[in-house]
Amino acid sequence: MSFGPPPSVYTQSALAADGERRRRRRRLSGVLAAAVAVALAVGGTLMLTGGGGTSSGTPRAAAPAPDAIRQTVEKAPASPEGQVVVDHYEENLPKESDPSPRYAPGTWATGKILAKGIGTKIIGVRIEPGADDTAWTLQLDGHLCATTGHVTADGRTAVVVQPAKRKGTKDAGICDEVVFLDLNTGKKLWTATMPSAREAYVTNTNLTLAEGVVAVAWGHGSVAYDMAHGKRLWNSSTGARCVDKGFAGGGALLALESCGEGTDTTYRVQRLTPHTGEPEWTYKVAAGVQDVFLPSADPPVLAVAAGDTLVTDLITLDGDDGGKLATISMGGDAYDPRCGDRYFSAGFFGDVENCDGVVVGPDRVFVTSKDQSEIDQPENWIVAFDRKTGRTEGKLDGRSLEPVVPLRMSGDRLLVLRASLSDIEPSAVLSWDPRTGRQTPYLLFGLPSDEEGELADPTQADIVVEQGRVFFAKRELAADDKHPRAAVLSVLGIGGAETG
Repeated sequence: MSFGPPPSVYTQSALAADGERRRRRRRLSGVLAAAVAVALAVGGTLMLTGGGGTSSGTPRAAAPAPDAIRQTVEKAPASPEGQVVVDHYEENLPKESDPSPRYAPGTWATGKILAKGIGTKIIGVRIEPGADDTAWTLQLDGHLCATTGHVTADGRTAVVVQPAKRKGTKDAGICDEVVFLDLNTGKKLWTATMPSAREAYVTNTNLTLAEGVVAVAWGHGSVAYDMAHGKRLWNSSTGARCVDKGFAGGGALLALESCGEGTDTTYRVQRLTPHTGEPEWTYKVAAGVQDVFLPSADPPVLAVAAGDTLVTDLITLDGDDGGKLATISMGGDAYDPRCGDRYFSAGFFGDVENCDGVVVGPDRVFVTSKDQSEIDQPENWIVAFDRKTGRTEGKLDGRSLEPVVPLRMSGDRLLVLRASLSDIEPSAVLSWDPRTGRQTPYLLFGLPSDEEGELADPTQADIVVEQGRVFFAKRELAADDKHPRAAVLSVLGIGGAETG
């Protein structure tokens, strides 16, 4: 399966673009200031328990090795009042009525750059109030097929590309080019061609990073490369009864293997030694499970759809030997792990590692509830489960018209987006300590009223918190049918007033 044509070259002059960018930024900054001012005027309800300037979670350890996968711990700013630090717009997009939007998978942030995958390119946008937008553009050899949210400690990541050189041939849809890049500079560090990847498509290719290793699986084979030079380390044989469906990375490398075909398919999960691909342990998933996701590799957690296509249970494992620790029921309609929801209608870009309603910490598993319909009741909530026992250990309620979204761990605390859909309270990024119930505000801001529904929805947008900023980046881009030539907001970044 292949994508449509690459994005057109911009036609707007640099001078006009700069002027329009400044006007947009002023409008967005006005939205932020107004939202925070309104909240203050109605009684200061925006300030939660906790104070600015304190570190969240465990103290920072010694600097990690460059090949280690980044796990940053955020600090609460001196003031949580937010300001716009990134607002990037795209032009020459397909109309909303077009069945093929411009797909924009992949969002990564460093201290200076917000990088975004869009169609056949990756752009790097300066993170700075009033900056001149794009710092670099990396034009790829074709459309993006797979991305990973993992980034190395020194700011590198990988993508898989569908080379355009095969356009018009029977191999036009194959996704077999791995690109490893530096997010700070936009430099392509190396490329590699996946072996025997004739069945690797945008619908089944999964990519991840573990320490020193880039690993790709496509349901019919897999391959791993050394980060330093792109040297192939190992690859699985095609045609075997059990094949690698996908990987989960970070602090460890897990492989999800499917065995058999059709209704007889069974699954197993293996922890691999990244540089050799040798299994350290194997966990066999019970028969009858229809699908498996890997929301966390370290510690290992599985999301399984037992007898249905929707996730019914989370299974926590012992990282040392793969032994089962606990089963956490999703309670029918109670919880919403959001596994496989990204690009659900299209089925693209690999969802094995992505469960947007689940965040896994060292000791706890956090799961969001389904949205509620009762008026004047919390829109939803997040429940903390003990990873070893499966027992509940805390609950964070949203508010009416203010759902909460679990984002990622920051040390031993959970970072949460509280998205306000009202005109009274601003949206917020806060940290939650389930042991004490303490909530600490990091950023307070408003979202553009015509964009907030999409930007704050983790199934439609990447939401990335990194080094004191939060970024909202759409995964699909399309122009308004009524204004097809108007530029469309693709990334919005908010930082503290002292940031930049």
